[in-house]
Amino acid sequence: MSRKGRTPPRLTATRGAPGRPRSGPARGRAPDAPGKRKPARRTTPPPRRGGPVRGALRVVRRIVWGFVWRVSLVVALMIAGGVAYYYSTLPAFEELLDGRPRGSVTMLDREGEIFAWRGAQFGGAVTAGSVSPHLRNAVIATEDKRFHLHPGVDPIGIAGAIRINLSEGRGPLEGHGGSTITQQTAKLLCLGNRFDPARHESERAFEAACRETTLWRKLREALYALAMEIEYSKDEILSIYLNRAYMGGGAYGAEAAAQRFFGKPAALVDPAEAAMLAGLLTAPTALAPTNNLQRSRDRAAVVLRLMEAQGYLTEAEAAAARAEPAGLSDAAEARAGGYFADWLMASTPEYLTRDTTEDVVIRTTLDRDIQRAAEEALTQVFEEKVREGSEAQAAIVVMSADGAVRGMVGGRALRVSGVFNRATQAERQTGSAFKPFVYATALELGWTPGDVVVDEPITLDIPGSGPWSPTNYTDDFAGPVTLTEALARSLNIPAVKVSERVGREKVRRVAADFGLESDLAAGPALALGASESTLLEMTGAYAGILNGGSSVAPYGITDLRLKGDDTALLDNSGGIGERVIREAAARQLIYMMEKVVSEGTGGRARLPDREAAGKTGTTQAARDAWFVGFTADYVAGVWMGYDDNTPLTGVTGGGLPAEIWRETMARVHADLPPRPLPMLRPAPPAEPRARSGSPAETVLDRVLQELVGGGRR
Repeated sequence: MSRKGRTPPRLTATRGAPGRPRSGPARGRAPDAPGKRKPARRTTPPPRRGGPVRGALRVVRRIVWGFVWRVSLVVALMIAGGVAYYYSTLPAFEELLDGRPRGSVTMLDREGEIFAWRGAQFGGAVTAGSVSPHLRNAVIATEDKRFHLHPGVDPIGIAGAIRINLSEGRGPLEGHGGSTITQQTAKLLCLGNRFDPARHESERAFEAACRETTLWRKLREALYALAMEIEYSKDEILSIYLNRAYMGGGAYGAEAAAQRFFGKPAALVDPAEAAMLAGLLTAPTALAPTNNLQRSRDRAAVVLRLMEAQGYLTEAEAAAARAEPAGLSDAAEARAGGYFADWLMASTPEYLTRDTTEDVVIRTTLDRDIQRAAEEALTQVFEEKVREGSEAQAAIVVMSADGAVRGMVGGRALRVSGVFNRATQAERQTGSAFKPFVYATALELGWTPGDVVVDEPITLDIPGSGPWSPTNYTDDFAGPVTLTEALARSLNIPAVKVSERVGREKVRRVAADFGLESDLAAGPALALGASESTLLEMTGAYAGILNGGSSVAPYGITDLRLKGDDTALLDNSGGIGERVIREAAARQLIYMMEKVVSEGTGGRARLPDREAAGKTGTTQAARDAWFVGFTADYVAGVWMGYDDNTPLTGVTGGGLPAEIWRETMARVHADLPPRPLPMLRPAPPAEPRARSGSPAETVLDRVLQELVGGGRR
């Protein structure tokens, strides 16, 4: 049929894809099953669930993960490299047990008993297995309860420490550190660094650098700790820690501390003592039992509770240890001779004491009983005779006639060290305590105790200063007096006259030869004690009078040797030197000085059962008060005054210093039989010989030059 004349069909868009017929089977395909309609094919994929946001997150996650695992790998490699580096530097375990930069000094008294320690004391190497198990457990319970569980760094402990620091208002690294015992050991080892004078400004600066708490320093300590855990066993790490940790009182390591505080080895400490030692590790200087025993005991009680909580002690054991806290050994409790020990350290060559790299043992002249006598005497007089709150100070030196120092107190604070020692460091005017050397010169030149000198007013013209008229303490004049009476009454004018008559330079030489090495006054005031001296020098000079007129060099060391050696590096058998005055002159002077105590200004120093001799001394305005004297057995000197030169109120040398001297010597001689003084009593002359007071002598005295000050008795 022809298409012509037919109406063309309507063009209608289909609901399917473009170009697809609306109905009918597709070419080459079977028709759809009856009753089912096949969905139209989509030519574009359906949008994913969540849209483009989820896709973006997936991309970010893939980027972050790639970054994180790469950074983690780099960090892990860096940690491994750091650990490997430190591991390669670690020495053998045995080389790390004693790391002190300096050696120690152990001091023995005259009986061979330890009384003082100085320097970095190390009692010997110990191991975690050789110390008392109580000590080992106390350290772990206190410092690192997960010590046997972590690999050197404890993340739980660090997190806990940061939480505590933040809760207490501090920075995350301030205060509690969360350091393990291994990390603390790494710090003690200073990450393997050693002090090098060429690189480090000083040992103090080096130690400060080793104790830094910066984040970088903490990271390095962690790496070093991890390396240590690979190289050493847990017991070896704990052993290093127990040997190197400073535990107060100059003691490095558990053995030194146990010996220092308890007088026993670390292997024998009981739970109470172990708790005290472990408690020192947090603040060794502040908690040292020799500084504050009660504070140390309080800290030990905390350690005992930790040991009980962690199962190291039963409830009964912990209660028993708390009921009987640790106490100090006799030597540690006494802390005898702190001033004495400081004097020895300062007066002995540095390479043998302060800068020694070896352990040194010194046998000394110290007598513990005499030391205690001096301390008790000083305490008693100040408690009974000095007003409360007074800041007046005092010092005491006791020695034998050969200069061997038996006791020394350098101030009212008794059990101290490293403080100002008024017995050896304070140079003060001696006042009338110098007068025996004026009369010693006269006796050496042939004068006698019975010779007469006139106590009368004199005026002397001192070049550059003008006229000066010395007076006596009582502002009166005694007229003609013997030398003995002039000394006993501490008269100033006779002392000046005698000094000028025999020759001032001779007096200076005699005093210097007796050991007064400080600068002596150049003018006539020399006779009245215008010169300055230390108490140790003055006591030594008086010892020279007692021993018969020979000079004395005060000494405290009889033997010094390296620990374990049989050969002494220093050996001293006595301090007596060359003769200064004749023995007869010295014995005459002793007689005159005995009258000072029995009849003169030194009456308060009189002992009830034996003879004593000495001399009082009080300087201008009572800034210094002295009494120095002796028995047949010992010489003792006492000084009293203020550190800032404030005048004493109502105190002269014949007062409190004489009483301190008497209380000291009474205790020193408690068990000694009385012995007479080695003095030469003069035969009474038929007629007293006038050494001064004749017209010629008076004219001579009146033209003497250069007097500059007055003394007191």
